[in-house]
Amino acid sequence: MKQTPLHASHIALNAKMGEFAGYDMPLYYDLGVLKEHEWVRDHAGLFDVSHMGQICVKGKGAQDLLEKLTPSSFEKLGIQRTKYTVLLNEQNGIIDDLMVAKAGEDDFHMVINAGCKDKDIAWIKSNLTEGLEFIYFEDWSLLALQGPQSEAVLRDTLGIDLSGVPYMGVWYQDYTMFVSRLGYTGEDGFEISVPNDAAETLWNKILSDDRVKPIGLAARDSLRLEMGYCLYGHDIDATTTPLEADLGWVMRKDAKESMPAPAKKRVGIMLTDRGVAREGAIVKSRGGEELGVLTSGGFSPTLQSSIGQVYLPLDYAAPNTEVNVDVRGRLIPAKVVTLPFLKPRTKLPTK
Repeated sequence: MKQTPLHASHIALNAKMGEFAGYDMPLYYDLGVLKEHEWVRDHAGLFDVSHMGQICVKGKGAQDLLEKLTPSSFEKLGIQRTKYTVLLNEQNGIIDDLMVAKAGEDDFHMVINAGCKDKDIAWIKSNLTEGLEFIYFEDWSLLALQGPQSEAVLRDTLGIDLSGVPYMGVWYQDYTMFVSRLGYTGEDGFEISVPNDAAETLWNKILSDDRVKPIGLAARDSLRLEMGYCLYGHDIDATTTPLEADLGWVMRKDAKESMPAPAKKRVGIMLTDRGVAREGAIVKSRGGEELGVLTSGGFSPTLQSSIGQVYLPLDYAAPNTEVNVDVRGRLIPAKVVTLPFLKPRTKLPTK
C-alpha cells in the first residue's frame, strides 16, 4: 500500500490504520471515532488528506477546457477563489468531484479524490489543447484543520491571520504554503498544502495546540455524512448525472438545459425508530416496493439518529415522505429529509 509523508506520525500517535484508495491511512486514534467527531464540531481537528491529488492546468484556454470537462462556469470566479464542481464523461456521468481554485487568469489548481487520481489525470491530459500545461504536484502534502477554533489555532501556532479570508478563499505564502478556507465537514476550517518535506513539522506544530486533536478517516466520513456531502464511488459515480445527484447548483444554464431530466434523485434518509442503517440497506415504500439502496449510511452523533443517502424515484423524493429501511430483515420506519442534515457553519462571505 502507498503511504503519505505523515505515515510515521500516525504510527507514533497509535493510530488504527487501514486501507483507503490504495493508501495505508489512519482510521482513528486513541480518542475513538465518536469523540473525534464531537471534537471537530466543538474545537479543531487535524486530518492528513495527503492521499488526495493536487494538480494544475495553466495557459491560454485553461478556462475553456474546464468548462468543457465540467458543467460549471468559471467566468465570474475571482482570483484566489475556489469552486466545487464535477468532472463529466461523454455520457454526463460523474468521473469525480473536485475543488477548483483560480490562481491566475489562466491558472487553475485542483484537488481530486485519491481513488480517482489516475483516471482524472488521464482524462484531463487527453483533452489538453496546444498551449496548455498540466502539472501534478506529487511532492506536496495536504492537511485539513476543521472546526470552530481553526482560525484561532492557525493564528496562534503559525502566526497567520486568516480572519480576512472568506469561505472558499485562498491565501498563500511565498509559494511554500497554500491555505484554502474550505473542507468537507461543514465546519469553518482550512486545507493547507505544503511540500512533502515540510509536512511533518507543520503537523506537529499544529498538534502542539491543546485545542487540536488528530482525526482519522472514520470521523471524516461521519462528519461529511451529516452534511449530506457526496463520497465518490458511493454516493456518486460514472453512472450518475449531476441532476440525479442533486448537484444542479454547480451547473451553468446551458449545461443544465442540455442534460436529460432525471427519473431519480439523491435525498437524505433519517430513521424514525431505533436502529442503524448502513450502505447497502434497501429502502422500501410503506407498501413494500423496493425503491433504492443506501449509498451511504451510519449513526449521526450530532442528531443522535441513523441517517443516510439514497437515490429515490421522484415520486418518493419529497421531504417527509415515509418509507422503510430494511436492516438485516427488520423494516425500520424512516422519512425523506432535505439535505444537508445539519446547517453548515462555514465562514460567511465578506461583503
